Amino acid sequence: MKSVPKLIRRYVGLLLLSSLMLLLLNAVVFAIIASKQLSNGSPWVTAAETAKALQSTEQGIVLSKESTTQLQEAHAWAILIDNTTLQVVWKSDHLPNCVPLSYTASSISNVTRGYIAGYPTFTGESENGLLVLGYPKESYWKHMWPSWDYHLIANLPKILLAIVFANILLLLIIYVLANSKLLTSIKPIINGIQSLSTSNPVHILEKGLLSELAVSINQTSEILQKQKSQLRRKETARANWIAGVSHDIRTPLSMVMGYAGQLESDTHLTEEQQKKAMVILRQSQKMQNLINDLNLASKLEYNMQPIQPSKMNAVAVVRQVVVDFMNTDIDHTHPIEWETDTSPNTCLIQADQDLLRRAIMNLIQNSINHNENGCTIYVTVQSLDDSCMITVADNGVGATDEQIHQLNTTPHYMVCDDTTTEQRHGLGLLIVKQILAVHNGQTIISHSQYGGFCVKLILPLCKR
Repeated sequence: MKSVPKLIRRYVGLLLLSSLMLLLLNAVVFAIIASKQLSNGSPWVTAAETAKALQSTEQGIVLSKESTTQLQEAHAWAILIDNTTLQVVWKSDHLPNCVPLSYTASSISNVTRGYIAGYPTFTGESENGLLVLGYPKESYWKHMWPSWDYHLIANLPKILLAIVFANILLLLIIYVLANSKLLTSIKPIINGIQSLSTSNPVHILEKGLLSELAVSINQTSEILQKQKSQLRRKETARANWIAGVSHDIRTPLSMVMGYAGQLESDTHLTEEQQKKAMVILRQSQKMQNLINDLNLASKLEYNMQPIQPSKMNAVAVVRQVVVDFMNTDIDHTHPIEWETDTSPNTCLIQADQDLLRRAIMNLIQNSINHNENGCTIYVTVQSLDDSCMITVADNGVGATDEQIHQLNTTPHYMVCDDTTTEQRHGLGLLIVKQILAVHNGQTIISHSQYGGFCVKLILPLCKR
């Protein structure tokens, strides 16, 4: 079962990816929030810069315009406490009334670390004293006693990383436990779906989170089994019907052929009567051949024809069939041209000799049947890279492009499952295709280079 581990990996991968994206999103949100803080940088740096910007003049202590503008933008205020008197000797505009103007050593100690009347304060050293920079209430949060263990601060990145991994692991465990029932229910469902394609009966326990899906699969399996049984009975009935009808026709047909043969050779009959008897005999022989073809096609269709493959030379088998037809062509209306080179005199294949002969005979007879006015038949045997190609072509009436396409793609009426009753072509080509199929070969029907009809049989060569 490769599907279930793949499904689990997919879910776990999505979980880890979601966790990572969540961490990244948190980092981005934190960075955005941090970037929206006061643009004057660290308040300690601002306090130091403001202290340096104070200048002593004849009129007193003055703050530069740049620093004044910076304080106004930050809504901050500032005072300068004299080192000797501990009194405020300079103050900025808009100083809150609650800010004292006189300090002691202990109060200055609190100012440097915390707040003045709730305003967070930051200090900077000036030549004339201590600068105290105050920001609006609740703008900054300060630790009054920032005493931390050194090893805790030094190992803080490792601790945070361990906490993150512990959270991810805990989240993964919770996720797996929460979905264990779902994963347990998925495995038999997948097994059932895969078994449906093998035509085997399927029954899944109808319980769990996916019980409704299990019910549907069981119902589908029952429907497929019923259809399979009906199709098997239908095919058996058709095969039995063909065999029964063929058997019932043979006895009266043999009697007709026997009497027609006697009448044909009876000297007491007139010449016209003998010709009529000869016509009856030939048509009876065609009916006999049709019955034989029908039986053979039925057996090949339902794998009832025993196959006896053996290693043989395809050139010798095809040449013997050609010679037999040449001997029977008394009127020379259908001459056969043997176009096989004499140099590759061996084309070894693994096949049933009788069936292969039957296929070649059907192709040659097909050219004769469809060209009553005569034609030349060309037979070729070629040895390709890993296959043997037998070609039977003629220069007769041929077929249209549409007919060629139908012969290559459309199923024969005998094995077609649609409702049409159209007889698309005879049994000869069907038997040829079936014989090639049982030999793992291929049948290609096309136009002949001589202007007529062409059929190519491709069979695999024996491995040496």
